[in-house]
Amino acid sequence: MDLKGKRVLVFGSGKSGIGAAELLGQVGACPVLYDGNPDLDKEAVLHKTASIKETDIYAGGLPEEVQKSLDLAVLSPGVPTDLPLVKSFYEQGLPVWGEVELAFRTGKGRVLAITGTNGKTTTTALLGKIMEDAEDSVFVVGNIGTPYTSKALEMTEDSVTVAEISSFQLETIEKFAPCVSAILNITEDHLNRHHTMEEYIRVKELIVKNQKPEDVCVLNYEDPVLREFGKNIVPQTVYFSSERRLEKGIFLEDGQIILKTEDQEISLVKTDDLKLLGKHNFENVMAAAAMAYYAGVSVESIRKSICEFTAVEHRIEYVTEKNGVVYYNDSKGTNPDAAIKGIQAMNRPTWLIGGGYDKGSSYDEWLNSFDGKVRSLVLIGQTKEKIREAAERLGVCSCILCEDLQEAVKICAEKAQPGEAVLLSPACASWGQFDNYEQRGDCFKEYVKNL
Repeated sequence: MDLKGKRVLVFGSGKSGIGAAELLGQVGACPVLYDGNPDLDKEAVLHKTASIKETDIYAGGLPEEVQKSLDLAVLSPGVPTDLPLVKSFYEQGLPVWGEVELAFRTGKGRVLAITGTNGKTTTTALLGKIMEDAEDSVFVVGNIGTPYTSKALEMTEDSVTVAEISSFQLETIEKFAPCVSAILNITEDHLNRHHTMEEYIRVKELIVKNQKPEDVCVLNYEDPVLREFGKNIVPQTVYFSSERRLEKGIFLEDGQIILKTEDQEISLVKTDDLKLLGKHNFENVMAAAAMAYYAGVSVESIRKSICEFTAVEHRIEYVTEKNGVVYYNDSKGTNPDAAIKGIQAMNRPTWLIGGGYDKGSSYDEWLNSFDGKVRSLVLIGQTKEKIREAAERLGVCSCILCEDLQEAVKICAEKAQPGEAVLLSPACASWGQFDNYEQRGDCFKEYVKNL
């Protein structure tokens, strides 16, 4: 679609929506901003979109005559596709794209895309570093924090885009086609949005929808859903495994990460030489290394980059030690499976801060993973009663309920003894109390440093 002169609705006024509106304005389209919040501060939004002239903004309701005047709708990732307004777009035959689809159609060069329930941000950041060390023009975009649309027009035919793609973004792709993709794992998450695991899995697997036979998809062999999925897809399947030796792929064996192709076996790196800790991080390294290798990066360059890479902020991030107590920020642990990785990484008795927005998850598996490490579970947010009830039913540990994160940090600091740890690893989204997990992690670090 030639966007010049087209009247395009951008649904959502957050970072992604603003990025999409800016892009549309730059390519000569006429963006119309809409947000379902009737109390939206239109002046503040206009200030953010100062580079776009004559942008119409609607909040709460969208007039029928405006809807009928549209040529295209672009949804921000946070907008569910089953909203009545979005359904009405489809019913009137209006094309509906996501922010990722818009960026892909206007950008250039090769795209390497990563999805999965957990590990996306670390893998994306690591692959971004590998590609930046090897290529001249690299963009690291998506859920990692930089909207894809904000960089699309800077891309050239020689550019490489490394994109962290969520299930929300995959729902609205049409032509989006990475040359190398990866699905790291699939565990229960976002069921409040997708409603069933079957639908969540279907959406995640859309990442290969437009890939060709010469393209590559990297999959986790130890995820039974992905192991089966890899048998019948169009792109070449490359598996990674932390549990077994593979005939072809990349695997962990005797403290080494080994890459095995059809004609050679390469010892890529010793895990002792990595700055990342834990089996889940070794899986992230394998996925990123495999993607880079099949994108044409040399083994020597990959090895150098992965040995230099340090942990991502908010993912089992060391904060400080006070009075013999070590504090860790794992705010990126936004679901039970991610939070399991957080507690498994602890090597001392731990005061665990959990709870937040309720995404409809079950917390039993997370609670059962504590393995006696958790001195007490200090709970905040919408899910605190639900988690306490589950913890009491399972008999895993005592619980303390707090009004907010600041109180939780204060209580942990008062009760933790030298040689113990305090870990923020909520197993829940941050919404309701914070704008995002980054803000939650930043507040935690600030509260700790001010103790």
